[in-house]
This record gives sequence, C-alpha cells and structure tokens, in this order.
Amino acid sequence: MVIGILGGGQLAKMSLLEAVRMGFDVAIFEGFHNSPAGKLTQFNFSGDIENREVLDKFIEISDVITLENEFIDEGHLSYIELKGKKVFPSSNTIKLIQDKFVQKSTLQTAGIPVAPFTEITQSDSFLSVAKRLGEKFVLKSKKMGYDGYGNHLVESDSDYKEGLKKLLSRKSELYAEKFIPFVKELAIMVAFNKISHVSYPVVETEQENHICKVVIAPANIEQRVSDKATEIAISAIKAVNGTGIFGIEFFLTAENEILVNEMAPRPHNSGHYTIEACVTSQFENHIRAVLNLPLGSTKMKTDNAVMVNTLGKIKGTGNITNYEEILEDPDIKIHLYGKEECKPGRKMGHITVTGKDPKTILNKALKAEEKIKIGINNGK
Repeated sequence: MVIGILGGGQLAKMSLLEAVRMGFDVAIFEGFHNSPAGKLTQFNFSGDIENREVLDKFIEISDVITLENEFIDEGHLSYIELKGKKVFPSSNTIKLIQDKFVQKSTLQTAGIPVAPFTEITQSDSFLSVAKRLGEKFVLKSKKMGYDGYGNHLVESDSDYKEGLKKLLSRKSELYAEKFIPFVKELAIMVAFNKISHVSYPVVETEQENHICKVVIAPANIEQRVSDKATEIAISAIKAVNGTGIFGIEFFLTAENEILVNEMAPRPHNSGHYTIEACVTSQFENHIRAVLNLPLGSTKMKTDNAVMVNTLGKIKGTGNITNYEEILEDPDIKIHLYGKEECKPGRKMGHITVTGKDPKTILNKALKAEEKIKIGINNGK
C-alpha cells in the first residue's frame, strides 16, 4: 500500500512518519526535490503539478492520495480522480473550502455560525462596505490566505485603499468580514471517514503576527462551550462532505457565542500537541481516516499540554546549533522540520511540553523556544 501525499512540508513529513510506523509506504509530490517529507522516501516526485508526465507517475504508484494543504486547485484533484484514484479530501470538498468566500457561504447555508461577511466588488468603497458590516472589518483574499497573508484590518477609508492595493497584488478576489472582538481563539481537530468520526479536545490558540504561536490543551473554557464547539465542528465537516482530518478555528465572544473563523482539510498547527499528549496523534488519525481504517482514541494521556511554534527570526540556514541548551530540560520535546532555509516568521519547528499545571508548562515551552538559535548567525 502506497499513500500519496500532495505536498512535502512539515505536515506531510509528520503524516509520513506515522504511515511508515504503521507499515505503509508513502509517495511525495512537491514543487522542489529536497522537501522535508521528500527526503524521507524513495518515492519522491518533484516538479510543477501542471507537468502531467511527473504527476502521472505519482498517481500511478499511489493507491490512495491525500494532501497537506488546501491550495492545490481542485481541477488537479479532479484529474487524479478521473485517473481512478481516490483523493481525500475529495475535489468537491476542496472546491467548497479553498475559496474562503465559498467556504463561508457553504457554512452559512448549513446554519453554522460565522461572522457577517460580504463580497467585495470594483464598485465598493469603504462606506459601502461599512454600511453592510460596520466601520471595523477585515479585508480578506478569497484564496491563498494563510498565516496572516491575505488579511488587512480596516477602520478608515485610507485603511481600505491600502488593503485593496496590498491584497489585489496577490491576484485573488476579495471579500470582507465584520471584525469580531473575541475573548479567545479556539480550535479543534476532527477525523472523519466512512466508518466514524472522532474529535480531539478543544484547545486555545494564541497568534503572533497572524501566525499560530501557542496552543494550550485543553482550553480553559466551560464544558458546555467545549461541547458546542465540537458540535459545530462536526456539522461544518458534514457540510463539505469531508473525509480525512480537519482543523476548525473559532472565535469565542464575551457572550460565549462561538463563530467559525476558518476550516482546514488537513493536519493543523493546533493539533501538533497530539503527538505527545494524546493516545493517537492527529497525523496517525489522518492516515487512518484516508485509508478508512478504524479511528484511534483522541483521549489525552496527560492533564495538560502546551505547543509553541518555533518561528524563524533571521534569514539563513535551517540548522539549529544549540540542541544541548534546549534539551537541558528533560520535559522538552522538540520537533525540527528539516527546512533548509530559515526566514523571519517561517515555521521551522515546534516544542511541546506536557504536565499538570498549564502555567508551568507554558512558561517552560516559551523559555525553551526563546533560546532556539536557527540561521547563519546562530553562533554569534
């Protein structure tokens, strides 16, 4: 059995490691040859996905195909399906998720709570949008919006014009959402296949420059809020006919209203803690889900867990030079993704700490991440 993964970054790498542990082979298709996941398999395909010759070889060797991000055009997934291979999530699911305006429209039609939103047309102005959403809103790219790319906060006419200039340069159509003054950002991972579905604990996330920086599991919220978020997440996945692992992000308001912010049809930052903290990691359940195998337990093995992303601070090589210093604390679990180049804000790895007291383990994780030195100036 060969599992094909479209994408070769850290999410593909961690899924590959679980697949290999379970006895499966993995094929990787990525735009460049030396990807973090591609380096770990003999079935390493690289090139433009428009190159049908290379893509066909990848399709031929793969028994089932999944993906590590939602940015592959659904037309390419349809091509794979026409070749007789199953893709999870399917092209139809990706079609409903990839365009964020379509995603929000699909969820809204299904009765799932989302922030008020509106499409942006050429005739729109700050005033016309503000009339529909209020004078504080967020301009967003319909496609390719991730880690803060494709977002622009608007509170004035000048903000609006600046946002149009910035976001239209990304060659994506735009929509806008009402700004939500949330008290917490929450997230959950849910695995779905034809047999069943399983939900992980609801977690709290903290962002740094629109990039997920900290995940606290479980979230310190009332049980009824957790139960409601889980119910909404399951309904959202059903609305897009999803199969695989899904990450759902929420806004929690002061009135305990839960609004879906985004959904991702793949492993997600907010689920990295599951490697150490849960009976079955999100990556193992990703593999189980796409193979339609019984899904693993999502119970936590520890009282609490904290994950902190290691983001690049300077431009340079992707090597870490001070493992000894980081690993002095025996409770630290470090994951480095094997990226060859470090850039400011780039996800280079993550740290997980488990334990009884959330504040203690959060402090440990943050201190360890702060010490990490990656890049050309590491030794200076």
